[in-house]
Amino acid sequence: MLTVHHLGLSQSERIVWLCEELEIAYDFKRYDRRADNRMAPDEYKALHPMGIAPVITDGALVLGESGAICDYICARYGDGRLTPAPDHPGFADHLFWFHWSNGTFMATFMMQLVLSMGSGDNPAAVFAADRNNRAWAMLERRLGEKPYFGGDNLTTADIMMVYCLTTSRAFGGAPPDGLPNLKAYLARIGARPAYQRAMAKAEPGMAPMLS
Repeated sequence: MLTVHHLGLSQSERIVWLCEELEIAYDFKRYDRRADNRMAPDEYKALHPMGIAPVITDGALVLGESGAICDYICARYGDGRLTPAPDHPGFADHLFWFHWSNGTFMATFMMQLVLSMGSGDNPAAVFAADRNNRAWAMLERRLGEKPYFGGDNLTTADIMMVYCLTTSRAFGGAPPDGLPNLKAYLARIGARPAYQRAMAKAEPGMAPMLS
């Protein structure tokens, strides 16, 4: 049986949302962060050698990494949903944003977060801030072209991107002002019943960070 192991306030909310969008059967287990350092509890760390979220189990399989889990679930249980076929006009865009989410956007966010703790005149901090600003501008432009990152319909590119735009901000940072396309996009996401169900499971009692 597919089990989603969700660590509170973590990237594993993506996997809960994916399962809700696909309307597949899955077991759900939620783990609270430690009170002393806000890190994952030992029980969660023991699931996978990296000790980080997300993690799924499926029979004897233990799988980590958001993108790999999305691909696995869609291939195994999704019947082609949420993943455009190679001949689909949005296929390349879907691939770009799916991989850009963690490969560039989250990496830039984390780099800027760490470097912001040091001196403001650190050249690396200036570089990270500029790269971060360009990333926000690029996604705002994309959302002015299409309603979703992969095109006209929701894909796993959106499953990957939305955490970066919402819950990740619990650890610091916020979108720049003046991004109306992003604001409209997050309103569309927030109106989706599957997203509402997922967030009620993943973060009970917390309003999704959609603005």
